[in-house]
Amino acid sequence: MSPVPNVTLNDGNTIPQLGFGVWQVPDDESYSAVTSALSIGYRSIDTAAIYRNEVGTGRAIADSGVARDELFITTKLWNGAGETWTADSVRREFDASLERLGLDYLDLYLIHWPRAVREDYIAIWRAFAELKAEGRVRSIGVSNFQPAQLRRIIDETSVIPAVNQIELHPDFEQPELRAFHAEHGIVTEAWSPLGQGGALLDDPVLARIAEKHQRSTAQVVLRWHLQIGNVVIPKSVTPYRIRQNIDVFEFKLDADDLVAIAGLDSGNRLGPDPDEFDM
Repeated sequence: MSPVPNVTLNDGNTIPQLGFGVWQVPDDESYSAVTSALSIGYRSIDTAAIYRNEVGTGRAIADSGVARDELFITTKLWNGAGETWTADSVRREFDASLERLGLDYLDLYLIHWPRAVREDYIAIWRAFAELKAEGRVRSIGVSNFQPAQLRRIIDETSVIPAVNQIELHPDFEQPELRAFHAEHGIVTEAWSPLGQGGALLDDPVLARIAEKHQRSTAQVVLRWHLQIGNVVIPKSVTPYRIRQNIDVFEFKLDADDLVAIAGLDSGNRLGPDPDEFDM
């Protein structure tokens, strides 16, 4: 039995609030990492076409023995700059991801980047809506979208994304974007929820809170995400850390902890600027 609670999406489906991400995990390592995660109790797995590990991820899912209806599998369309995106090209990429994963349907399909300088995300989003209407994907969403792009797809298609997966961690908390999500019923899903490790996890404020609760700084950060309502997808290939990252449901941060963590926000983005990214 997984210890992870579910969050209800705006289309009525549910997503586990804590999942397992495989960004930067080579395909040959993704099998063992996902196998470990599923054996521990993770039920949400997040991958993407550009990660080039859908095959290993899919094999781990198939060999896990976990019933498909207990799993929540997400992948993303790599809407690269080298192609003019049409409904046909979206379907081709969707089918290729399904084949690599060895699945009959997806639980969540995301547009990986808005690529706002080209503005072809509207055509892509309409194709996503068709895939959902056909039952080939249960929920559809976006990744790295900003309020202007979210407003446009909502205004032009009347289809609100179920999820926006964005860079979000205590050093980059994105309060304005999270407020937009709350206003429109969009679930905030955090990629790099631990700030890619490094300096964030050595922060003395987090260290003090971790000592108070007898937890690691990573566990404190993940607990912070959960308590402010984010969905999180931490990544690791180390079984000990994979287990530690899901062991965050038996303690709670207090109001002082939450205030202290909120004060860490420096606006320091680690990844690309979504308004400029286009490769």
